[in-house]
Amino acid sequence: MAQFAGVLGGASGAAVTDISLAYTRCEAITRREARNFFYGIRLLPGPKRAAMSALYAFARRVDDIGDGAGTTCDKQEALARTRAEIAEMASGNPPREDPVLVALADAMSRYPIPVGALGEIVAGCEMDCRQGSYATFEELIAYCRCVAGSVGRLSLGVFGSADTVVASELADELGIALQLTNILRDVVEDREQRGRIYLPGEDLARFGCRDDATGPADALVALLRFEASRARRLYQGGLELLELLDRRSRACVAAMAGIYHRILGRIESDPLASLDHRVSLPVWEKALVAARGLTGASVT
Repeated sequence: MAQFAGVLGGASGAAVTDISLAYTRCEAITRREARNFFYGIRLLPGPKRAAMSALYAFARRVDDIGDGAGTTCDKQEALARTRAEIAEMASGNPPREDPVLVALADAMSRYPIPVGALGEIVAGCEMDCRQGSYATFEELIAYCRCVAGSVGRLSLGVFGSADTVVASELADELGIALQLTNILRDVVEDREQRGRIYLPGEDLARFGCRDDATGPADALVALLRFEASRARRLYQGGLELLELLDRRSRACVAAMAGIYHRILGRIESDPLASLDHRVSLPVWEKALVAARGLTGASVT
């Protein structure tokens, strides 16, 4: 795998020579940051686990640009550089001083990872830089398709499938369901820390809530349960993807989706809890969901 000259560098500007070390860096990022996704990723065989870690590390980097403390101009410049790096990887000339990009470029040489979907992740972050709210559910879905449906399609390139066309549509749908769950879980955090309201403006008005996603408790409960029902329908369709994957890839997706599906259930049963604290599962329950995924048990 040592196909690049130099030493493992990164910030130093030196080129990366050892692909295995580049992947190790990505796996460390994934283990540290992907508190839910890593339960699924760890169920994959080594090469696919490494490739998925490279994808996650890249997506995390883009997400951190959008959520960082820099100015809008700084973020847009960073995203423009990221687009240029994607183009370099697509042309077979990845930036050789960056372990994450070196690992991702290697993964792209081994699996049919759709380059265009990398650009969609950047496009979603650009949307976050341009706007802090969404007027309609259709606008929100377009955003979710960029930031999460794209990740589903990228992952499918690593997993492989018996029917790529159908699987791609289902991966997109499942990714959107996961992102909607994130949005419902992080309403307060997104508003107070990032100045963003992802709940559609038309729905806030429909249920008698204010534009900043505050309002009477009963109105908020009704709104969150309504949006949760939308996410649940997307899970029902997207989880059909499991039938098109091999056993280990199916276990990975079942574990990741199963954890988020349970979080959605917690939000549905007590919507106001998500406005008080971040709803999550204990470690033992995440491990149980992952084990069930490996045995082929139902996610829902």
